[in-house]
Amino acid sequence: MCLITFNWDNHPAYKLILVANRDEFFDRPSQEIHQWEAGFYGGKDLRAGGTWLAIHPNGRFAFLTNYRDMRNIKSDRKSRGELVKNYLSTSVPPFEYLKSVEQQASEFEGFNLVVGDHLGIFYLSNYQEGIQEISSGLYGLSNALLDTPWPKLTLAKEGLENLIAAEIFDPISMMPILHSQEIAPDEELPETGLSLARERLMSCQFIHAEGIYGTVNTTVLLWKHTGEVTMVERKFDQLKNTHADTSLQFEIIKN
Repeated sequence: MCLITFNWDNHPAYKLILVANRDEFFDRPSQEIHQWEAGFYGGKDLRAGGTWLAIHPNGRFAFLTNYRDMRNIKSDRKSRGELVKNYLSTSVPPFEYLKSVEQQASEFEGFNLVVGDHLGIFYLSNYQEGIQEISSGLYGLSNALLDTPWPKLTLAKEGLENLIAAEIFDPISMMPILHSQEIAPDEELPETGLSLARERLMSCQFIHAEGIYGTVNTTVLLWKHTGEVTMVERKFDQLKNTHADTSLQFEIIKN
């Protein structure tokens, strides 16, 4: 994922409210959200075999974004999608799992990883020291550290805050908060090693970069305190200007 806003344990009806965009090269194949053999639900990167956002009926969930640092590209690194897949495939507690990831963090390109269960949620990046426990509240994550106020992320958080205030929890109606194509002013652009022209392209929430890279799906995840989960993914084919929706519903059964 490349743009995520989420509200954790901060609403009377919902444990987790999340809206996320995944940006990728258009020729990189992926499978829509489905139930994996390990029991969790998420999409699948058909090239490397991992996933970017997933949740298990036992209450374990994880999501990640890439940390963008084009000045420090590493070769022969492990797929970051393994970090989500491996967590959802085990029963290791969230904090302990991140401790193990921390020991091998240099084996991956830059990442932001959030893992949790019904008891708590934790964040780790290999661009800062330590593991952060996330308290209840509204957050945002893009291609920098948690809550770094890039314009598109600030807009995303404001959008989610407004939806929650208006009690709008229809997944299709929630997706547009991450679909702005507004380019940030040059003075507000980050410096991630891209050219100025490409930083401008990447500053949009909904990206279309030169017909080869951009936003390929938007996912909404709603987890009620009572256990019901709704997960809706809209998968975009920007080259054909079409999209397809996949919707799943299941219940969290706490162990």
